[in-house]
Amino acid sequence: MPAIENWVNEPLKCIQKLFDEHGCNLYKENVLSFFNGRLEEKGLTASIPSLNVTPLHELKANSVVKMRCMIQDMFDPEFYLEAYQVTDRSSGSTFLRCGRYKDVAECQVGQDIDVDSANNKTSDRQTFYCVPIPGETKWTKEAHSKSQDHHLPVPSTSGSASRQKRSLSIEECGSPDSVYSSSCSTLDGSSQEEGMETESLQQKDTKSLKMKGESQLQSEPDPSRTYPNLNFPLPDETGPACLVKVYEKYDEFKLNDMVEFVGVLSVDPAMASFPDEKGDDLQSSLVNPTTEEMEGIEELNVRCPPPSLVPRLHVIKAVKLHHINPELPLDISAESSTDFVNTFLKDCSHVREELISILTQALFGDSLAAEYLLCHLISSVYARRDVVALGKCCLNLSGISQNSQLPKYFYELLQELVTKTYMLPMTLEFMNKKSFVPRKDYTANRLISGILQLSERTHLVVDETLLKQGQLDATGVKNITALGNVVTWQKAEYDFNFHTQEFPTNIQVLVFSEGKSLLPSDYQVRWQPEGVLDDIWPKYSAINNYLTPALLQKLRMYVSILKIVEYKMTADTQKSIEDDFVETRKEDAKSMSIDDFHSLLVLTRLLSLSHGETTLKPEIWHRAKRMEQERKRRLLAN
Repeated sequence: MPAIENWVNEPLKCIQKLFDEHGCNLYKENVLSFFNGRLEEKGLTASIPSLNVTPLHELKANSVVKMRCMIQDMFDPEFYLEAYQVTDRSSGSTFLRCGRYKDVAECQVGQDIDVDSANNKTSDRQTFYCVPIPGETKWTKEAHSKSQDHHLPVPSTSGSASRQKRSLSIEECGSPDSVYSSSCSTLDGSSQEEGMETESLQQKDTKSLKMKGESQLQSEPDPSRTYPNLNFPLPDETGPACLVKVYEKYDEFKLNDMVEFVGVLSVDPAMASFPDEKGDDLQSSLVNPTTEEMEGIEELNVRCPPPSLVPRLHVIKAVKLHHINPELPLDISAESSTDFVNTFLKDCSHVREELISILTQALFGDSLAAEYLLCHLISSVYARRDVVALGKCCLNLSGISQNSQLPKYFYELLQELVTKTYMLPMTLEFMNKKSFVPRKDYTANRLISGILQLSERTHLVVDETLLKQGQLDATGVKNITALGNVVTWQKAEYDFNFHTQEFPTNIQVLVFSEGKSLLPSDYQVRWQPEGVLDDIWPKYSAINNYLTPALLQKLRMYVSILKIVEYKMTADTQKSIEDDFVETRKEDAKSMSIDDFHSLLVLTRLLSLSHGETTLKPEIWHRAKRMEQERKRRLLAN
């Protein structure tokens, strides 16, 4: 078996060897088997450098890396040369080279790529634009960073690639409709000196590209130049964006999926579209460009951003993520309950007591609000019936004064408990200026992200106490409507100009408001703190001191696991609940509507799960009824 440095640092050599041994038609299965076998060995996956952790300039070009990300956009399939024939000029011999897992077809000095050979094989692959998972909390990032094994030597990209190779863009060979810069064309010449000249030109391009990428990150963009927009859904997000190229089963992936991709890193500067040193770009080189040419330029800038900012990753292995809690195994899901989950559920009662105690303190003694808040934290959409999203628990905590700092401090506490969250300040300026709904840019042929383009099970905290008198413009009204649709239907309507397209969401929305929120909610709970409110900070400071690392680990596992545990209701239990509903309606038809009954079913499910129970017990049903009665009594009293 090759040493880890060989297949991690030089995967293309392993792939070419398997290609030579098994032929063009059989090598793919052997490549996947070879790399998956190594990645599944204990400890080796942690040894793979991560784009989330390691700066790009510290990674070796054409090495195996991984990335934990969300699929923000899906481009059209692209054609490439899966196999291409190379001719040796001195001997006249020909041989095939593998074009998979790379952006540029290569051959040694003294060799030519025969683009017209009948032995060339064209195939297609899917390109995803991926961004760091939106809203990922600080502790989650740090935990993933600590789990990364940094023992592998990773040379810089600028000096790692061989510079004595003549290259040709694979996509240029496979797709005649593609547009590329002159650096992607075939390099003519047959002498070693010409090869060395090519080296200096490529090094110059790489250096220039790196300097421009660094200057963009360190300073404000120059309006006169065209730089790629990294298109993060949330404001102030940081991290690497990546063009991920998938070869196998790409139809299984959906927009907004969380995935960990493992593949070959490509940072070849020949694939970049960026301004030259004078600040000119392709657009300025055209005289009176047509509409079609302008659209081609815009799309080229999106499809071919500088690799120093947006590297390419050619996928060997992909794992869909049901969660991103680094303390839990990746294979935990609602479909496959594991012994790990079952063991945790048996011992989670004391964790629940700890969390209820902490939430009650955070809400200044309001135990009822703490119970609803706990149910909100572990809620998740588990199924859809027609237009109804089952399992959602969007909570409106009202009675919060405008001058209260409760939303701010509670959000800081929430960031310590969950893996993904975002605080949305509902001010007039924010609502009128920000874009909540993703929209399609047909000129650049890409999806412009919006705040509501979030991965599943993201906690969205809305601070409505910041809203003051004023006028919402058309954008603000559109944003309010989009938020309401997420709360009510768990769907977001993306704007495709000529029509809208519904995308399902699974976002847990918590709204802090003074009175009843402008947004709909599943449960409105009137906050009733005990005693007179003093300064909020001492209370939360005491909670922070109480949260030891060991306790935090248990609380985080509790919240993450209960979101994905499967819950069932037996036929006898269903019959008992239906009978209770009928009897209640006989006594007072107005006491429980169909909507009230549905809310009660959701609440009993979440209460059961919070106790580690995957089926409903009678005492939990009656407890949920008492909670709902108290919640409604508070609303009527105020």
